[in-house]
Amino acid sequence: MGLRFHKSINICKGVKLNLSKSGVGVSLGTNGARYSLNTSGRRTATFGIPGTGLSYVKTFSSGSKKKKSTSEAKTKREEIKKEKELLASQKAEQKAAELQENTLKAEEAANYVDVIKSVHKECENDVDWNEVLNSPPPFVKGQPGPREREAQKALDEYKPGLAGKLFGDGKAKEKLTTALEDAKKLDAQEFADWQASYKFAQRIIDGDIDAYLEAIQEANPFEDLVEYGSGFEFGTDDPSVMEIEFTVKSEEVVPKTAVTVLKSGKLSEKELTKTAYYDLTQDYVCSCAVRLAREIFAVLPVGGVIVHAVDNILDTATGNDTEATILSVLFEREKFEQANFDRIDPSDFVNSFTCNMRFTKTAGFKPVKRLGE
Repeated sequence: MGLRFHKSINICKGVKLNLSKSGVGVSLGTNGARYSLNTSGRRTATFGIPGTGLSYVKTFSSGSKKKKSTSEAKTKREEIKKEKELLASQKAEQKAAELQENTLKAEEAANYVDVIKSVHKECENDVDWNEVLNSPPPFVKGQPGPREREAQKALDEYKPGLAGKLFGDGKAKEKLTTALEDAKKLDAQEFADWQASYKFAQRIIDGDIDAYLEAIQEANPFEDLVEYGSGFEFGTDDPSVMEIEFTVKSEEVVPKTAVTVLKSGKLSEKELTKTAYYDLTQDYVCSCAVRLAREIFAVLPVGGVIVHAVDNILDTATGNDTEATILSVLFEREKFEQANFDRIDPSDFVNSFTCNMRFTKTAGFKPVKRLGE
Protein backbone atom coordinates (compact mmCIF):
# COMPACT_ATOMS: atom_id res chain seq x y z
CA MET A 1 0.00 0.00 0.00
CA GLY A 2 1.40 3.42 -0.96
CA LEU A 3 1.42 6.34 1.39
CA ARG A 4 -0.76 9.33 0.57
CA PHE A 5 -0.07 12.87 1.67
CA HIS A 6 -2.56 15.72 1.60
CA LYS A 7 -2.76 18.96 3.56
CA SER A 8 -4.94 22.05 3.18
CA ILE A 9 -3.97 25.52 4.52
CA ASN A 10 -6.55 28.28 4.71
CA ILE A 11 -5.04 31.43 3.25
CA CYS A 12 -8.12 33.56 3.51
CA LYS A 13 -11.85 33.13 3.40
CA GLY A 14 -12.75 30.84 0.53
CA VAL A 15 -9.10 30.30 -0.51
CA LYS A 16 -7.11 27.23 0.41
CA LEU A 17 -3.59 26.06 -0.39
CA ASN A 18 -3.55 22.31 -1.00
CA LEU A 19 -0.34 20.28 -0.63
CA SER A 20 -0.01 16.69 -1.87
CA LYS A 21 2.46 14.28 -3.46
CA SER A 22 1.09 15.17 -6.90
CA GLY A 23 1.88 18.87 -6.45
CA VAL A 24 0.58 22.15 -5.04
CA GLY A 25 -2.88 23.44 -5.76
CA VAL A 26 -5.20 26.30 -4.91
CA SER A 27 -8.94 26.02 -4.41
CA LEU A 28 -11.42 28.89 -4.44
CA GLY A 29 -15.04 29.05 -3.38
CA THR A 30 -17.38 27.68 -0.77
CA ASN A 31 -18.69 24.22 0.01
CA GLY A 32 -21.44 24.57 -2.61
CA ALA A 33 -19.17 25.72 -5.41
CA ARG A 34 -15.43 25.33 -5.54
CA TYR A 35 -12.79 25.66 -8.26
CA SER A 36 -9.40 23.93 -7.88
CA LEU A 37 -6.17 24.46 -9.85
CA ASN A 38 -3.15 22.16 -9.47
CA THR A 39 0.46 22.69 -10.62
CA SER A 40 0.10 19.51 -12.68
CA GLY A 41 -2.32 21.48 -14.84
CA ARG A 42 -5.40 19.71 -13.60
CA ARG A 43 -8.45 21.96 -13.04
CA THR A 44 -11.59 20.87 -11.20
CA ALA A 45 -14.95 22.56 -10.65
CA THR A 46 -17.19 21.11 -7.90
CA PHE A 47 -20.86 22.00 -7.45
CA GLY A 48 -22.95 20.57 -4.62
CA ILE A 49 -25.83 21.03 -2.15
CA PRO A 50 -24.45 21.26 1.42
CA GLY A 51 -25.82 18.64 3.79
CA THR A 52 -27.18 16.37 1.05
CA GLY A 53 -24.02 14.61 -0.08
CA LEU A 54 -24.91 15.41 -3.65
CA SER A 55 -22.31 17.09 -5.84
CA TYR A 56 -21.15 17.44 -9.45
CA VAL A 57 -17.46 17.43 -10.38
CA LYS A 58 -16.11 18.67 -13.74
CA THR A 59 -12.46 18.03 -14.56
CA PHE A 60 -10.77 20.06 -17.28
CA SER A 61 -7.98 18.66 -19.41
CA SER A 62 -4.50 19.87 -18.70
CA GLY A 63 -2.66 22.11 -21.10
CA SER A 64 -0.29 19.29 -22.10
CA LYS A 65 -3.20 17.01 -22.94
CA LYS A 66 -4.87 19.74 -24.92
CA LYS A 67 -1.65 20.32 -26.73
CA LYS A 68 -1.36 16.61 -27.41
CA SER A 69 -4.94 16.48 -28.59
CA THR A 70 -4.33 19.43 -30.90
CA SER A 71 -1.24 17.72 -32.34
CA GLU A 72 -3.17 14.52 -33.01
CA ALA A 73 -5.94 16.47 -34.68
CA LYS A 74 -3.41 18.27 -36.84
CA THR A 75 -1.83 14.96 -37.86
CA LYS A 76 -5.24 13.55 -38.65
CA ARG A 77 -6.08 16.61 -40.75
CA GLU A 78 -2.83 16.23 -42.67
CA GLU A 79 -3.57 12.55 -43.32
CA ILE A 80 -7.05 13.41 -44.57
CA LYS A 81 -5.59 16.17 -46.72
CA LYS A 82 -3.05 13.75 -48.25
CA GLU A 83 -5.81 11.22 -48.93
CA LYS A 84 -7.87 13.89 -50.66
CA GLU A 85 -4.87 15.00 -52.70
CA LEU A 86 -4.16 11.39 -53.70
CA LEU A 87 -7.77 10.85 -54.73
CA ALA A 88 -7.73 14.12 -56.66
CA SER A 89 -4.51 13.06 -58.41
CA GLN A 90 -5.97 9.66 -59.30
CA LYS A 91 -9.13 11.29 -60.64
CA ALA A 92 -7.05 13.73 -62.69
CA GLU A 93 -5.02 10.86 -64.16
CA GLN A 94 -8.19 8.91 -64.97
CA LYS A 95 -9.72 11.99 -66.57
CA ALA A 96 -6.56 12.60 -68.63
CA ALA A 97 -6.52 8.96 -69.77
CA GLU A 98 -10.22 9.12 -70.63
CA LEU A 99 -9.67 12.37 -72.55
CA GLN A 100 -6.79 10.84 -74.49
CA GLU A 101 -8.80 7.74 -75.33
CA ASN A 102 -11.86 9.74 -76.37
CA THR A 103 -9.74 12.13 -78.42
CA LEU A 104 -8.24 9.15 -80.25
CA LYS A 105 -11.70 7.73 -80.95
CA ALA A 106 -12.90 11.08 -82.28
CA GLU A 107 -9.81 11.39 -84.49
CA GLU A 108 -10.31 7.84 -85.82
CA ALA A 109 -13.92 8.66 -86.67
CA ALA A 110 -12.88 11.87 -88.44
CA ASN A 111 -10.09 10.07 -90.32
CA TYR A 112 -12.53 7.39 -91.46
CA VAL A 113 -14.82 10.04 -92.92
CA ASP A 114 -11.85 11.56 -94.75
CA VAL A 115 -10.91 8.13 -96.11
CA ILE A 116 -14.30 7.29 -97.62
CA LYS A 117 -14.38 10.73 -99.24
CA SER A 118 -10.85 10.28 -100.60
CA VAL A 119 -10.91 6.78 -102.11
CA HIS A 120 -10.14 8.32 -105.51
CA LYS A 121 -6.77 9.70 -104.38
CA GLU A 122 -5.03 6.29 -104.50
CA CYS A 123 -4.22 4.35 -107.66
CA GLU A 124 -1.77 1.74 -108.98
CA ASN A 125 0.99 2.80 -111.37
CA ASP A 126 0.18 3.01 -115.07
CA VAL A 127 1.14 0.13 -117.35
CA ASP A 128 2.79 1.29 -120.59
CA TRP A 129 1.97 -1.52 -123.00
CA ASN A 130 3.86 0.15 -125.86
CA GLU A 131 6.98 0.16 -123.72
CA VAL A 132 6.48 -3.55 -122.98
CA LEU A 133 5.97 -4.24 -126.67
CA ASN A 134 9.10 -2.29 -127.66
CA SER A 135 11.37 -3.70 -124.98
CA PRO A 136 14.20 -5.73 -126.60
CA PRO A 137 14.64 -9.45 -125.88
CA PRO A 138 17.12 -10.30 -123.10
CA PHE A 139 19.39 -11.92 -125.73
CA VAL A 140 19.26 -13.06 -129.35
CA LYS A 141 17.18 -16.18 -129.72
CA GLY A 142 19.27 -19.20 -130.70
CA GLN A 143 22.39 -17.79 -129.11
CA PRO A 144 23.66 -18.43 -125.56
CA GLY A 145 22.17 -16.20 -122.88
CA PRO A 146 24.20 -14.12 -120.40
CA ARG A 147 23.99 -16.67 -117.60
CA GLU A 148 24.96 -19.52 -119.94
CA ARG A 149 27.97 -17.60 -121.28
CA GLU A 150 29.22 -16.85 -117.77
CA ALA A 151 28.80 -20.47 -116.63
CA GLN A 152 30.49 -21.80 -119.80
CA LYS A 153 33.43 -19.46 -119.26
CA ALA A 154 33.85 -20.70 -115.67
CA LEU A 155 33.83 -24.30 -116.90
CA ASP A 156 36.29 -23.62 -119.74
CA GLU A 157 38.73 -21.80 -117.46
CA TYR A 158 38.63 -24.47 -114.76
CA LYS A 159 42.08 -25.97 -114.07
CA PRO A 160 42.44 -28.69 -111.47
CA GLY A 161 45.18 -28.35 -108.84
CA LEU A 162 48.03 -30.77 -108.25
CA ALA A 163 45.82 -33.01 -106.11
CA GLY A 164 43.19 -32.98 -108.81
CA LYS A 165 45.70 -33.98 -111.46
CA LEU A 166 47.06 -36.85 -109.35
CA PHE A 167 43.84 -38.18 -107.87
CA GLY A 168 41.20 -36.67 -110.10
CA ASP A 169 38.74 -33.90 -109.15
CA GLY A 170 35.50 -34.98 -110.77
CA LYS A 171 33.21 -33.33 -108.16
CA ALA A 172 34.43 -29.78 -108.86
CA LYS A 173 33.98 -30.18 -112.59
CA GLU A 174 30.59 -31.82 -112.08
CA LYS A 175 29.43 -28.78 -110.09
CA LEU A 176 30.49 -26.45 -112.89
CA THR A 177 28.69 -28.61 -115.45
CA THR A 178 25.51 -28.59 -113.33
CA ALA A 179 25.78 -24.81 -112.95
CA LEU A 180 25.96 -24.50 -116.74
CA GLU A 181 22.74 -26.50 -117.19
CA ASP A 182 20.97 -24.39 -114.55
CA ALA A 183 22.14 -21.21 -116.27
CA LYS A 184 20.69 -22.40 -119.59
CA LYS A 185 17.30 -23.03 -117.90
CA LEU A 186 17.25 -19.57 -116.29
CA ASP A 187 18.10 -17.89 -119.58
CA ALA A 188 15.41 -19.91 -121.33
CA GLN A 189 12.84 -18.92 -118.69
CA GLU A 190 13.77 -15.24 -118.95
CA PHE A 191 13.39 -15.35 -122.73
CA ALA A 192 10.04 -17.16 -122.42
CA ASP A 193 8.79 -14.52 -119.95
CA TRP A 194 9.83 -11.73 -122.30
CA GLN A 195 8.15 -13.47 -125.19
CA ALA A 196 4.92 -13.96 -123.20
CA SER A 197 4.93 -10.29 -122.15
CA TYR A 198 5.53 -9.21 -125.73
CA LYS A 199 2.66 -11.33 -127.07
CA PHE A 200 0.33 -10.20 -124.26
CA ALA A 201 1.16 -6.53 -124.87
CA GLN A 202 0.45 -7.04 -128.54
CA ARG A 203 -2.97 -8.50 -127.70
CA ILE A 204 -3.75 -5.55 -125.42
CA ILE A 205 -2.75 -2.99 -128.05
CA ASP A 206 -4.74 -4.89 -130.68
CA GLY A 207 -7.84 -4.51 -128.47
CA ASP A 208 -8.24 -8.16 -127.49
CA ILE A 209 -11.07 -8.04 -124.91
CA ASP A 210 -10.06 -11.38 -123.39
CA ALA A 211 -6.60 -9.92 -122.83
CA TYR A 212 -8.25 -6.92 -121.16
CA LEU A 213 -10.02 -9.18 -118.67
CA GLU A 214 -6.84 -11.17 -118.06
CA ALA A 215 -4.91 -7.95 -117.38
CA ILE A 216 -7.50 -6.79 -114.84
CA GLN A 217 -7.48 -10.15 -113.07
CA GLU A 218 -3.69 -10.23 -113.02
CA ALA A 219 -3.31 -6.66 -111.74
CA ASN A 220 -6.23 -7.07 -109.29
CA PRO A 221 -6.55 -3.27 -108.93
CA PHE A 222 -9.74 -3.46 -106.87
CA GLU A 223 -8.33 -5.58 -104.04
CA ASP A 224 -8.26 -2.78 -101.46
CA LEU A 225 -11.67 -1.52 -102.62
CA VAL A 226 -13.55 -4.58 -101.39
CA GLU A 227 -14.18 -2.93 -98.01
CA TYR A 228 -15.98 -0.12 -99.84
CA GLY A 229 -18.19 -2.36 -101.96
CA SER A 230 -19.50 -5.88 -101.99
CA GLY A 231 -18.39 -6.70 -105.50
CA PHE A 232 -17.37 -5.58 -108.97
CA GLU A 233 -18.35 -6.80 -112.40
CA PHE A 234 -16.59 -5.60 -115.52
CA GLY A 235 -16.85 -6.35 -119.21
CA THR A 236 -17.24 -4.81 -122.65
CA ASP A 237 -18.08 -5.49 -126.27
CA ASP A 238 -16.14 -2.43 -127.38
CA PRO A 239 -12.34 -2.49 -126.89
CA SER A 240 -12.29 1.30 -126.58
CA VAL A 241 -14.55 1.36 -123.51
CA MET A 242 -14.59 -0.72 -120.32
CA GLU A 243 -17.80 -1.01 -118.30
CA ILE A 244 -17.88 -1.63 -114.51
CA GLU A 245 -20.73 -2.28 -112.11
CA PHE A 246 -20.00 -1.41 -108.51
CA THR A 247 -22.24 -2.55 -105.65
CA VAL A 248 -22.33 0.18 -103.02
CA LYS A 249 -22.64 -0.63 -99.31
CA SER A 250 -23.71 2.79 -98.08
CA GLU A 251 -25.66 1.42 -95.10
CA GLU A 252 -22.56 -0.37 -93.85
CA VAL A 253 -19.86 2.07 -94.93
CA VAL A 254 -21.23 5.57 -94.41
CA PRO A 255 -21.48 6.55 -90.71
CA LYS A 256 -24.74 8.01 -89.47
CA THR A 257 -23.24 9.79 -86.47
CA ALA A 258 -20.53 12.36 -85.80
CA VAL A 259 -18.14 11.68 -82.92
CA THR A 260 -16.69 14.62 -80.97
CA VAL A 261 -15.09 15.28 -77.58
CA LEU A 262 -16.92 17.64 -75.23
CA LYS A 263 -15.19 20.22 -73.02
CA SER A 264 -15.74 17.85 -70.11
CA GLY A 265 -13.66 15.21 -71.93
CA LYS A 266 -16.67 12.95 -72.50
CA LEU A 267 -17.30 11.41 -75.90
CA SER A 268 -20.33 12.67 -77.77
CA GLU A 269 -21.93 10.71 -80.62
CA LYS A 270 -24.53 12.80 -82.35
CA GLU A 271 -26.68 11.68 -85.25
CA LEU A 272 -25.88 13.41 -88.53
CA THR A 273 -28.52 15.56 -90.11
CA LYS A 274 -30.09 14.12 -93.25
CA THR A 275 -28.31 16.74 -95.32
CA ALA A 276 -24.89 15.88 -93.87
CA TYR A 277 -25.48 12.13 -94.21
CA TYR A 278 -26.65 12.27 -97.82
CA ASP A 279 -23.86 14.67 -98.76
CA LEU A 280 -21.28 12.27 -97.31
CA THR A 281 -22.93 9.34 -99.12
CA GLN A 282 -22.74 11.16 -102.44
CA ASP A 283 -19.05 11.96 -101.98
CA TYR A 284 -18.37 8.33 -101.04
CA VAL A 285 -20.16 6.90 -104.09
CA CYS A 286 -18.58 9.39 -106.50
CA SER A 287 -15.12 8.91 -104.97
CA CYS A 288 -15.37 5.14 -105.55
CA ALA A 289 -16.54 5.69 -109.12
CA VAL A 290 -13.55 7.92 -109.86
CA ARG A 291 -11.15 5.41 -108.27
CA LEU A 292 -12.52 2.57 -110.41
CA ALA A 293 -12.02 4.60 -113.56
CA ARG A 294 -8.46 5.53 -112.53
CA GLU A 295 -7.55 1.89 -112.02
CA ILE A 296 -8.94 0.83 -115.41
CA PHE A 297 -7.18 3.68 -117.21
CA ALA A 298 -3.94 2.67 -115.47
CA VAL A 299 -4.18 -0.96 -116.63
CA LEU A 300 -5.84 -0.71 -120.05
CA PRO A 301 -5.38 1.56 -123.08
CA VAL A 302 -9.13 2.28 -123.33
CA GLY A 303 -10.51 5.68 -124.24
CA GLY A 304 -13.40 5.59 -121.79
CA VAL A 305 -14.70 3.90 -118.65
CA ILE A 306 -18.38 3.60 -117.75
CA VAL A 307 -19.15 3.09 -114.06
CA HIS A 308 -22.56 2.01 -112.78
CA ALA A 309 -23.11 2.31 -109.02
CA VAL A 310 -25.82 0.08 -107.52
CA ASP A 311 -27.25 0.39 -104.01
CA ASN A 312 -30.28 -0.56 -101.90
CA ILE A 313 -32.58 2.44 -101.70
CA LEU A 314 -36.12 3.03 -100.52
CA ASP A 315 -38.87 2.39 -103.02
CA THR A 316 -41.52 4.86 -101.90
CA ALA A 317 -44.18 2.98 -103.88
CA THR A 318 -43.76 -0.20 -101.81
CA GLY A 319 -42.01 1.07 -98.68
CA ASN A 320 -39.30 -1.55 -99.16
CA ASP A 321 -35.61 -1.30 -100.00
CA THR A 322 -34.80 -2.28 -103.54
CA GLU A 323 -31.57 -2.59 -105.50
CA ALA A 324 -31.28 0.12 -108.12
CA THR A 325 -28.70 1.97 -110.20
CA ILE A 326 -28.03 5.31 -108.52
CA LEU A 327 -25.17 6.54 -110.73
CA SER A 328 -24.11 5.89 -114.31
CA VAL A 329 -21.18 7.92 -115.60
CA LEU A 330 -18.88 7.87 -118.64
CA PHE A 331 -15.31 9.05 -118.00
CA GLU A 332 -13.35 10.05 -121.14
CA ARG A 333 -9.60 9.48 -120.78
CA GLU A 334 -8.37 12.77 -122.26
CA LYS A 335 -10.48 14.93 -119.95
CA PHE A 336 -10.08 12.55 -117.03
CA GLU A 337 -6.29 12.64 -117.04
CA GLN A 338 -6.22 16.43 -116.81
CA ALA A 339 -7.56 16.34 -113.25
CA ASN A 340 -5.58 16.91 -110.05
CA PHE A 341 -7.13 14.10 -108.04
CA ASP A 342 -5.73 15.35 -104.73
CA ARG A 343 -7.79 18.53 -105.01
CA ILE A 344 -11.04 17.60 -106.75
CA ASP A 345 -14.43 17.30 -105.11
CA PRO A 346 -15.52 13.82 -106.30
CA SER A 347 -19.20 14.75 -106.66
CA ASP A 348 -18.43 17.88 -108.66
CA PHE A 349 -15.93 15.95 -110.77
CA VAL A 350 -18.45 13.23 -111.66
CA ASN A 351 -21.03 15.85 -112.60
CA SER A 352 -18.58 17.37 -115.10
CA PHE A 353 -18.84 14.20 -117.22
CA THR A 354 -21.76 12.60 -119.04
CA CYS A 355 -23.71 11.00 -116.21
CA ASN A 356 -27.13 10.05 -114.92
CA MET A 357 -27.44 10.95 -111.24
CA ARG A 358 -30.56 12.11 -109.42
CA PHE A 359 -29.54 13.38 -106.04
CA THR A 360 -30.99 15.86 -103.54
CA LYS A 361 -29.48 16.92 -100.23
CA THR A 362 -32.70 16.15 -98.35
CA ALA A 363 -33.59 12.77 -99.93
CA GLY A 364 -30.32 11.35 -101.28
CA PHE A 365 -30.08 9.21 -104.41
CA LYS A 366 -32.97 8.22 -106.67
CA PRO A 367 -32.93 5.41 -109.29
CA VAL A 368 -31.59 6.34 -112.71
CA LYS A 369 -31.28 4.69 -116.13
CA ARG A 370 -27.92 3.38 -117.18
CA LEU A 371 -26.07 5.14 -119.95
CA GLY A 372 -26.66 3.34 -123.24
CA GLU A 373 -30.03 1.87 -122.22
